[in-house]
Amino acid sequence: MKLFRLLEKQECTVVDPFWSRYISLIKDVVIPYQWDILNDRIPESEPSHAIDNFLIAAGDMKGRFYGQVFQDSDVFKWLEAVGNVLMLERNEVLEERADSVIDIIVRAQQPDGYLNTYFIIEEPDKRWTNVLECHELYCAGHFIEGAVAYYLATGKEKVYQAALKLADHIDSVFGPEEGKLHGYPGHQEIEIALLKLYDVSGRKRYLELAQYFIDTRGTNHFFEKEFDERGRECFWTKEKMEEPNQRYNQFPYSYYNQFHKPVREQNRAVGHAVRGVYMYTAMADLAVRINDEELFAAGKAIWNNIVGRQLYITGGIGATHSGEAFTGDYDLPNDTNYSETCASIGLIFFAQKMLQAEADGVYGDVMEQALYNTILGGMNYDGNRFFYVNPLAVVPEACEYNTERSHVKPERQKWFACACCPPNIARFIAGLWRYVYTARGNKVYVHLYIGNESSIKLRDGVLNLIQKTDYPWGGKVTIKVKADTAVPFRIALRIPRWSRNYKISVNGEPVLADREENGFVCLERSWEEEAEIVLELDIKAFLVKANQKIHYNAGRAAIVRGPLVYCLEEKDNGKYLDQIVVEAGANLTEEMDFEMPGSCVTVKAKGFRETAQSCEDVLYMPYESREEEMTVKAVPYFLWNNRGKGEMQVWMRVR
Repeated sequence: MKLFRLLEKQECTVVDPFWSRYISLIKDVVIPYQWDILNDRIPESEPSHAIDNFLIAAGDMKGRFYGQVFQDSDVFKWLEAVGNVLMLERNEVLEERADSVIDIIVRAQQPDGYLNTYFIIEEPDKRWTNVLECHELYCAGHFIEGAVAYYLATGKEKVYQAALKLADHIDSVFGPEEGKLHGYPGHQEIEIALLKLYDVSGRKRYLELAQYFIDTRGTNHFFEKEFDERGRECFWTKEKMEEPNQRYNQFPYSYYNQFHKPVREQNRAVGHAVRGVYMYTAMADLAVRINDEELFAAGKAIWNNIVGRQLYITGGIGATHSGEAFTGDYDLPNDTNYSETCASIGLIFFAQKMLQAEADGVYGDVMEQALYNTILGGMNYDGNRFFYVNPLAVVPEACEYNTERSHVKPERQKWFACACCPPNIARFIAGLWRYVYTARGNKVYVHLYIGNESSIKLRDGVLNLIQKTDYPWGGKVTIKVKADTAVPFRIALRIPRWSRNYKISVNGEPVLADREENGFVCLERSWEEEAEIVLELDIKAFLVKANQKIHYNAGRAAIVRGPLVYCLEEKDNGKYLDQIVVEAGANLTEEMDFEMPGSCVTVKAKGFRETAQSCEDVLYMPYESREEEMTVKAVPYFLWNNRGKGEMQVWMRVR
């Protein structure tokens, strides 16, 4: 199995007009805002109590645990976001704040390494008795990831040692040996974290424990056994039940938690979407590390199922709110879907780990699709309001009155009772540099077109790259290249699927380079003398239709422009967006709109509105066909709901 290397931080720094603004927003606004949230300082928002939980667990204050059983993870993801920001530039204020939290966490950690404020405060005698429902391993994973990021950024040992202590404790509890629990996490995440900790510590037992969790999943009846041992009581309702998770999930709970089969026998995405992509990420990562072709093949089959049959045009996954889950092939409703922000982040994690095994442009295509649409759309332009669910159609009244749509919020929220998504956005964007390139031998692959300054270590030298682009509004990419050796190096440029044509030049001279089967064009030469590569992608708006099996989109089309999906908003087109029909044969026009947040390219099309009949208070009436011509305006999906509450629609009626 091929191994394509992910870069280290010192090899790549994002310097980009579009993304540098978002990275600064994370540092200057999002992290401080979320710190205030964690300390319950934001009026009229969902209370968090997360820091207080740690203070209580540490014995620094009196009180009861408050929040979800996994409330600790919000703090840990916040810590990872801080660590990722500090890798870019040290910041005394952020560092002092993080150090104060770490001090509390270390005081709360138990002598044997255990760390979970719910069980420390409320049920210390029930640790590890409900691994399926209670997220102890999930929270531990996020702590380890946060600790690793902070340690790599600052070199401070306290949090790193606490992570080692926790991992050693987990290793003493779980495993194949007699006397240990022969189980695996209900909510996957710890597997990713253990592999990261192995990379930093070099302790092979962490890799082996991650492999144990993956290999054992679906091979025994651990969850059924622990369910019986706790009296078949559901943690959430405290009631006797026939099986766990029955209260909110119509699928068998073995599917919901992805243990319906051993992982090597799984070939399609099922169950809770976030849990799934976190597990698939670890599967891909582990497969490359241990050269397991069978494990990689299972991950590839699942990837193909997601991308080919269960992926929204916005890069969202998870078609139903029931279990926040995948459903069936081509079942992609627009106004009741879930498309959790965390799930799209996890999908990018999955894609990146698949890139360690093979260089295929589809991974960059999907990363770009999820990044510029669902992930960016999960946060408002100002960085203080968030979407958990990312629908493709919204009618605010339906969200208010219809329980099947109550999970869909027509406007971003200050916070959530289950607040996994906002800190996930923060930690992800702060670490965006990780996803731009991979390398192998004397070859560099460009997966994302994001401005950066990089010095990439190859087999026979260092390749220095300065990438500039006007993405996502323009398709011109300029890369200045200089190597420290005359040895020829290869640069592989991903050609996005949406770009029907492209041009490449080196030092102003056109280069004929065919798109290879895996979606890249390759340039190989000596770069000892500085050269300039210019890639011009065909970035223009066009209509896209869905596969006929996605019956929700019959007679409809969406507007795509480069990496961006567009949508209609009530703000520009008036109420009752379903009365609008776009003329499919008319030209789409593009213009810069300086009144939109940050200024952006909007798209206009010729359309018609079905005019209302006179009897508005009559529920049904004889059909009449009347319409008036109009100009339809579409805006980038990620910017919707930045100008007030109203209807939104991605898939438009066309004729």
